[in-house]
This record gives sequence, C-alpha cells and structure tokens, in this order.
Amino acid sequence: MYIKPLADRVVIKMVEAEETTKSGIILAGAAKEKPQFAEVVAVGPGGVVDGKEIVMELSVGDKVLMSKYAGTEVKLDGQEYIILRQSDVLAKIEG
Repeated sequence: MYIKPLADRVVIKMVEAEETTKSGIILAGAAKEKPQFAEVVAVGPGGVVDGKEIVMELSVGDKVLMSKYAGTEVKLDGQEYIILRQSDVLAKIEG
C-alpha cells in the first residue's frame, strides 16, 4: 500500500535515534520525549488551499524538524507515519 497525501500535506516517518543520558543509560523509545526529527516519504501536490496558493518546498527524502505534536499518526503495513501540513514542518535539515 502507498499513502498519497493531498493538497499541502506531507507524509513523514519519524527517525528513531537511540539516546544516552550523561550517566550512560540508554533510553528506550517509550522513555524519551517524542522525537521531532523525521524523513519525508511522500509530498502532496500543493495548489490552492483556503484561497492561498501553496508551493511545496519539500521533497521525498528530505530530513526535517517538525512541530512536536503536529499531524495525525497512521499505521500502514506495520510502519508508523505522520500526515501533517507543510506549515507544521519547522525546518529542513541540510548537509
């Protein structure tokens, strides 16, 4: 199956990063805060949304920082994704 976002929405997959505390304890995914770092897996076409022309600035494969609790979580074929508006993406990571 494939998720195809509409209008100004993007589909992202959270990037799991293992965190270690200063004392060397490795935190499990459930023990740490929700990560804000993600990878874009699908991008909508943009267009006119609420009377405004939206140009999509993101593309598949981009690494991004997103708003902490933005979007809608969905699970497809055992993988978790988040669908959110492009405006909920705070920054693109380059380099």
